[in-house]
Amino acid sequence: MLTEAAKAELEKQQYRIVGGHSAVKTCGWTKNMINGQGGCYKLKFYGIMSNQCMQMTTSISCANRCTFCWRGYKAPVSKEWKWKVDDPQMIFDKSIDAHHHLLVGFGGSAKANKAAYAKSKQVKHVALSLTGEPITYPRINELLDHFNKNGISTFLVTNAQFPEQIRDLRPVTQLYASLDAPEKELLKEVDVPLFADYWERLNLSLEYLAQKKQRTCIRLTIIKGINDSMHEKYAEMILKGNSDFIEVKSYMHVGPSTERLTRENMPLHEEIVAFSQELVKFLPDYEIVSEHIPSRVLMFAKKKFKKDGVWHTWIDFPKYDELVNSGKEFTADDYSMKTPQVGLSGKGTIDRMPEEKREKYLKEKGSSPEVFVDEKTQELEFYEKKEEA
Repeated sequence: MLTEAAKAELEKQQYRIVGGHSAVKTCGWTKNMINGQGGCYKLKFYGIMSNQCMQMTTSISCANRCTFCWRGYKAPVSKEWKWKVDDPQMIFDKSIDAHHHLLVGFGGSAKANKAAYAKSKQVKHVALSLTGEPITYPRINELLDHFNKNGISTFLVTNAQFPEQIRDLRPVTQLYASLDAPEKELLKEVDVPLFADYWERLNLSLEYLAQKKQRTCIRLTIIKGINDSMHEKYAEMILKGNSDFIEVKSYMHVGPSTERLTRENMPLHEEIVAFSQELVKFLPDYEIVSEHIPSRVLMFAKKKFKKDGVWHTWIDFPKYDELVNSGKEFTADDYSMKTPQVGLSGKGTIDRMPEEKREKYLKEKGSSPEVFVDEKTQELEFYEKKEEA
């Protein structure tokens, strides 16, 4: 699937190629949690411990060339699978090995939290969302079986261009579909799809997503000045997909996306909050539940996850393991648990800092996207204490 040049570039970026079409890379939030610096939004929203999460893909190839994608364009694009198909057991084993090898340096790091590093040696979650389109791997269901049998929860992200694969997918812990624009021509501008019938594929994918019994989520990546309006049309598409959760996330001005978009295209966290508050007006079955300020993302959930006034968006992982391996029918309602922290804080970007403090902060930190977040929020402190306990 990869040319030698493309493989070399990916390895330089700390990817590890597995077989002919899969790859692993350590997520920054995995490193952060091992260093005692808090976890990602999947921890706050759903209860996933970032230090025990592996980030990978089963297909480096994709059928879109999304303008906001921070990955490079060296990997192939294709509308169909035309490569040798690797064995799922091999992918499982080699991916785990590669993940652990990438983390081995933390064992001797003075900064690392020893307990967090020790726990990282047991992978408990896999994010099938690294790059490319993992759902196109022809034996994806067999690989999911390996993860399920080994007590590893699965979050799989698809760009919603392969509806039949969504229809035929076996249970995953949470299935994501990207919704990057609510209108045909705008979707073409944002996603640059290979398929001529990309709009029909998206709509059919949402219809199949609505039929899933396990947890589903629709993700919106908001690019300021491009796809940050048409709230009612977004709501119509979301209702078609009938997802359990919605994530509204800011485009981040990093990587090769900087060649196509500007820093002005990156919304502030407050702008994501404002967009979400307008969107939810058209979604009567949903409420905004929580935010993760460093990632500039908000999470909505269906009101059914609010039981006796208490949100239950976290995942009961032992229960999911039991259910998925039982062979019996089960639904998203069967493996939810109480969410420890919810609500909006009203804080986030440097725009809320006093001017003198903001100037000092920018001078010390430079102009990377990270300077726009409150790096030590109450959310991260909460979970650091939880992990230590």
